[in-house]
Order: sequence, then C-alpha cells, then structure tokens
Amino acid sequence: SLYSRYSTNDWGASNKVNFGLSDRERSYAERLRADAWRAVKETDARTRNRQNEATRRLGDRVCDIAHWKSELNNEIDAMQHETEDLREYRRMLEKAFNDTGNPLHIAEECLLHREKRHGIDLVNDEVEKSLSKEVAVIKKCQGRMKKLLDKAYVQLKMNRAAQHSLEIDSKDKHHAQNLDDRMQQLRNSSAGIGYYPGIENVDNTITIPESWARYSQENIIRSQKERAASERLRGEIDSCLRACANEMWSIFNAVNNAFNTRVRETTDARNKLQGHLQRTMQEIFDMEKNVELLRKAIQDKENPMKVAQTRLDERTRRIHVEVCHDPVMKTLTREVHEIRESVRILKEKLKACELSLSRLVKTRSTLEHDIATKDNSIKIDTSYCLGMRKGFPMDPKVGPIFQMPTC
Repeated sequence: SLYSRYSTNDWGASNKVNFGLSDRERSYAERLRADAWRAVKETDARTRNRQNEATRRLGDRVCDIAHWKSELNNEIDAMQHETEDLREYRRMLEKAFNDTGNPLHIAEECLLHREKRHGIDLVNDEVEKSLSKEVAVIKKCQGRMKKLLDKAYVQLKMNRAAQHSLEIDSKDKHHAQNLDDRMQQLRNSSAGIGYYPGIENVDNTITIPESWARYSQENIIRSQKERAASERLRGEIDSCLRACANEMWSIFNAVNNAFNTRVRETTDARNKLQGHLQRTMQEIFDMEKNVELLRKAIQDKENPMKVAQTRLDERTRRIHVEVCHDPVMKTLTREVHEIRESVRILKEKLKACELSLSRLVKTRSTLEHDIATKDNSIKIDTSYCLGMRKGFPMDPKVGPIFQMPTC
C-alpha cells in the first residue's frame, strides 16, 4: 500500500472524539446564546431604565428650574413695582423740595422788606423772630428732604442692582429650562441625535445642586432685603413730607398771626398818635392865641405907664412948699412900680408860652414823623409782606398733604 491504514478502533475513537467535541461545542454555544440573550435583555432593560431615570431626572430638574424661575420672576415683578413706587415718591419729594424755595424766598423777602422800616419801628419784634424761625424751619426741612433724596437715589441704584441679578438669574434659568425641557423630550427616534466621542469625560459644571439653589435663594433674599429697605424709605419720605408740611404750615400760620397782631398794635399806636397830634395842634392854636393875648396885654401897659410917668414928671415941676410927698405921689409911684412888675410878669409868661409853643411845634413834628413811620411800617407789613402771604406758598400738585386751607 502507498500509506498506512487506520484501524477500526482508530476510526471508532475518532468518531467518538468528534461526537464529544460536537456535543461540547453545541452545549457551550447554547449556554453562550442563553447568556447573550440574557445580556441583551438585561442591557436593554438597564439602558431603558437608565434612560427613563435620566428623563425623569430631567423632568425633575425642569420642575426645579421652573419653580426657582417662578420665584425669581415673582420677585422681579415685586421689585419692579417697588422701584416704580420709590421713583414716584422720589419725584414727589423732589417736587416738594423745589417748591420749598418759594416760601423760603417769601420769608426772606419779608425780612428784607421789614428792614425798610424807619426809626423806632426797627424793632426786633415777634414778627421778625417768627420770620427768622420760619426761614430756619424751611431750611431744616430742605436739609431733611435733601438727605432723603440722596438716600432714595442710592436705594434706587441698589434696587436696580438687585433686579439686574434676578433678571440675569431668571434669564439663565429660562435658557436652562428650555434646554433641559428639549432634552427631556429627546427620544431614540428623535432627529438630530448623534455620537459625541469623549463627551462623557467633559465636566464643565461649576455648581452643585445645593449651591445652585442657594445662589437663586441668595438673589431673592437680597432683593427682598432691598425691597424692605425701599419700603421703609418710602415710609420715611411720606413721614418727612407730612412732618415738613405740618411744620411749614404751622410756622406759616404763626407768622401770619404775628403779622396781624403787629399790624393791629401799630395801627392802634398810630391812631393814638393821631389823637395826640390833633390835641397838640389844638393846643398850639390855643397857645398862639395866648401869646398874642400876652403881647397885646404888654402893649396895653405902655399907655398907663406913660400916663403915670407923665404925671410924676409933671408934678416934679411944683414949686416951694407944694413939692409935697402927698398920697398922690405915693399912689403914682406905686402905680409905676405895679405896671413895671405887671409887664415883667407878663413878659415872663410870654417867654414861657413862647418856649412852650416851640416845644409843642417840635412835639407836633415828632408826632407827625412817628405817624409817618407807623404808616410806613403798616404799609410794609400789610401791602408788601401780607400781600405775598395771602395763600400757602406751595404747589398743591405736590400731593394731598400740601392741599391745606389758608388762615
């Protein structure tokens, strides 16, 4: 033969080996198929569950974002309303501050006008004290208003800063919500899905859920804090406006009452002076008549003096024994002395009356000057000062607290 032949045993052993190998391979293949099927089922279930879990978590995340976005938007709306209210209060305060310039100008003008009083009427009376107090009250109110205006300006900036942080956070939340909502709706059959190798190794996160929620919470707390401060400031502005209005209204009435009282006092003094002037002028008239009477009486004594002295002179021409110191001589001598004494007395009276007349004329001049001074003071207080103070010098459009009646 050309090659060796196998024995029957070899042939049978080979078949047994092949049969055993086939059984083992088939058994292994069956187990492997079963394991593969289980693996397919398990991986499908695990993938599906994981995807469902991711979808659920995306839904939860969208709800969380929607919740915080709603909180942020509510706070933004509240802050917008508060900012608008504060801006309106600041506008009212600024209007009131500008309008205080008018009563201040009037009070200062009244003080300047009263400097035009003359003489003794330049007195530091209750009107001047009240006007000075009014100027001080208005300036104090202006200082309080200016301080609140500065605070309102700063608070508006703080409100805008807090609102800006809220708006940025809300905008980011809106973007994240849209993105996560779109990812939640993404399915295996959705268009636009694709492979992004290595994306699972990319971690660009900068927060964790706790810090993420705390960030929005801190923004809301900050906004609420600024909103509360803004509300308190509005209360301060309202109280300041009311207090300033009441103070300015009270001092305005006090000054007007002081003016009216002073005008009455000055008018009474002027009327009394006019009464004294009339009586003084009557006395001057009577005194002038009396002076004329005295002068005539003195003049009337000239002829009796001439007669008496002529008699005495003629009787000196008697001769011899007839030159007697008789009763006639005594009577004529006494008559001359009496007439001379009468003339002396009348001249003294005339001098006293002329001096009194000059004093009366001077008194009349003093009274007339004082009356003119009083008229000038009355004109200043009534026409110039009270004429400017007929109404409360504030714009009623500022607010209801300034819509007050005048006295």
